[in-house]
Amino acid sequence: MRYARVSAGGRAVWGRVGEKDVELLSGSPLKNMDRQAPDDPGLTVIGTVPRAEAVWLPPVVPPVFYAVGLNYPRHIAHCGAEVPARPEVGYRANSALTGHGSPIVKPAGVTGRFEAEPELVAVIGRTLRHTTYEEARSSVFGWTIGNDVSARDWQHQDRTVWRGKNSDTFKPMGPWIETDVDALAQTTTLRVNGEDRATFPTGDMVFDPYDHIVEITRHITMRPGDVLWMGAESTCRIEPGDSVDIEISGIGVLSNPVHAEGNHA
Repeated sequence: MRYARVSAGGRAVWGRVGEKDVELLSGSPLKNMDRQAPDDPGLTVIGTVPRAEAVWLPPVVPPVFYAVGLNYPRHIAHCGAEVPARPEVGYRANSALTGHGSPIVKPAGVTGRFEAEPELVAVIGRTLRHTTYEEARSSVFGWTIGNDVSARDWQHQDRTVWRGKNSDTFKPMGPWIETDVDALAQTTTLRVNGEDRATFPTGDMVFDPYDHIVEITRHITMRPGDVLWMGAESTCRIEPGDSVDIEISGIGVLSNPVHAEGNHA
């Protein structure tokens, strides 16, 4: 099953995505997930919109936005970093989120490398605390795709990643949440202007999503709608005028154009 959030009548509405249409739903499939199965959320259809005409929003606005850093061996080696001894996470800003089809805006003050990073995203479906690995496996509502856009000079100049990774539009996510896929058995591909720039096994991680969920819930309660971005093996430079596609087989394709600040054409 694929669930999305779309703009309908000027408001955000959850939808169930079909081959041709998006069925608009009366509420959120994440509501009451602690008591209901992912594909039986007790929702009613209140309308439809042709899929080709849908205005896609980030498929969830998370209560907490967790993000893994260096988590793929090749990326770790490229950065000259040490392989982590245990799962660790950071945080990102919800205000950086944007949807499928919306522009990534490169701020006027950015210098140096401006990059895309293709990431698998886990969407949490249950309230979790002191979770076992098997409980973590059953706690993921579904999977979506993230583009961890980074302004590298800002990232290296600042003591935190507050603007280098959290500026407006730096976190495209979508287009939907896929609830029926073995996400770690898929392939991730990053394309710029239709050209393949990176391809890697999605599950080739140092620590998988469930390892991170176990570690997080030793200290922090995770709740339905939280998201966990899982890092990337490769990055690619992008510039205004480019079109960036991230495909994870079995999930979908997240596409976003890149604009310069002040240029909304």
